[in-house]
Amino acid sequence: MSALKSVTPEDEYRPSVDEPFMNERQLDYFRKKLLAWKDDILRESRGTVVQLQAETSNHPDLVDRASSESDRALELRTRDRQRKLISKIDEALRRIEDGSYGYCEETGEPISLARLDARPTATLSLEAQERHERRERVHRDD
Repeated sequence: MSALKSVTPEDEYRPSVDEPFMNERQLDYFRKKLLAWKDDILRESRGTVVQLQAETSNHPDLVDRASSESDRALELRTRDRQRKLISKIDEALRRIEDGSYGYCEETGEPISLARLDARPTATLSLEAQERHERRERVHRDD
């Protein structure tokens, strides 16, 4: 029995600028994309927990211990970034439900489909994001 599932036309759907912005089909596409991304992150983090629990061995060699601690710290930082990403995914799913998904928080204008496809948690249009980053750079230079 094959584990491969058959590909349906629905699986091949890509949002298009030729259809109404954030119609039901587009919302469903982005909802599925966000949920699949979240599932991947959670599956990966469960593996990390198992791995970290298995690596609680006491290394007699100081270099091995330091290397192990460094690896552990890196893994924990990665997990923290992923925890924050899950929060952003959940926020995007809430925006899908409340009808604000796909619209720039700053201008209210639609965020391009290409940007949302590449970064489904985006809350700003590309132009608004660039303005935001320029302001951050100016403040950082102060």
